[in-house]
Amino acid sequence: MNGPSQSTAHLVIGGGLAGSMAALRLAQAGHEVTLLERERAPHQKVCGEFLSREAVEYLTEAGVHPMNFGAQVIRQVRLSASGRVVEAALPFTALSLSRSVLDEAMLARAHQSGCRVERGAFVEKLEHRDGHWHAQLRDGASWTAPKAFLATGKHDVRGLERKLGTHGDLVGFKLHLKLTSSQTDALRGCMELFLFPGGYGGLSLIEGDATNLCLVVRKQALRKLGGWPELLASIRAGDAHVEHRLHASISLLGRPLAVSSIPYGHFAGDSDGLWCVGDQAACIPSFTGDGMSIALHSGALAARMASAGESAAAYMQVLQAHLGRSMWLATWLSRGLVTGAGRKLAPLGLAVFPHAMSWIAASTRIPDRALQQSLGFSTPNR
Repeated sequence: MNGPSQSTAHLVIGGGLAGSMAALRLAQAGHEVTLLERERAPHQKVCGEFLSREAVEYLTEAGVHPMNFGAQVIRQVRLSASGRVVEAALPFTALSLSRSVLDEAMLARAHQSGCRVERGAFVEKLEHRDGHWHAQLRDGASWTAPKAFLATGKHDVRGLERKLGTHGDLVGFKLHLKLTSSQTDALRGCMELFLFPGGYGGLSLIEGDATNLCLVVRKQALRKLGGWPELLASIRAGDAHVEHRLHASISLLGRPLAVSSIPYGHFAGDSDGLWCVGDQAACIPSFTGDGMSIALHSGALAARMASAGESAAAYMQVLQAHLGRSMWLATWLSRGLVTGAGRKLAPLGLAVFPHAMSWIAASTRIPDRALQQSLGFSTPNR
């Protein structure tokens, strides 16, 4: 089916945090930009929904203030594994807010900044020919642009599939729950992490005192158990702390969201001039809580460098320099946490070195110098 073809100067594919930030910054700099978002309405995504200090700074500068949407404050991190529970203070104050609320707020800001936002625009295929990017939509329509920004998160566009990364054998699940009032109060102000055979997960409050349960598990372990109900039952049976938290809880989503083959450790390589942002550029393990800050940072950095006339290849070199150390450390730790030895040693190590969790949190962040280079960029180009 052939539909209408339209053109734009800058085409952003994906309306998550990375895509919205790139579109917003490009529009603020005076560029013509169109953003294609495949979903027609607000929706949830598999995500830990943890906003680090860097993410909050980017959002605030963009005009999105998470506390205005009911974000929860997080100051502590608590780890449960092998029958032990250890706790430490975060080296910064973090927030937690659902992606459905946050993404919509950022899309609205992109639109207010002058970006054209097209909802229900599902890109089936993206290819580069004759010096332009051509996006073919599911409904038969198409878009062309000299510059394209790929921001489809953990979902790939046909023909541009990513490699699995250095730790890519994981399946992710997310479920929103309503805990009892006593368990909600016990969780308040804290991000709780838990380790289980073949994976790890987290619990934190979001707006409205709902609780986000998010976890990743190795495919082999999931297949052995049989599926989500058996996995959750196994986690609760093997961890008294998690069972205590989830006792008498009520699901708010009906069934969990899931995403397969998460490419942790992925870094985009030569992309033929395509600007990859967010998880399409770099996919860091979720236990770090840095995924959303990387999405925002990569979108802002790509917009700044594209506006300055620099190449997509140069942008990826800079992004890799910013994230290389934290990506290596996070992926190495993630691979260890899903092993039996890692599950047993983690709480013992943290009990001996109580500041280790704070050190890990600080060491997997975007460097302050890189952050400051991107914050505050909105130079007009008209």
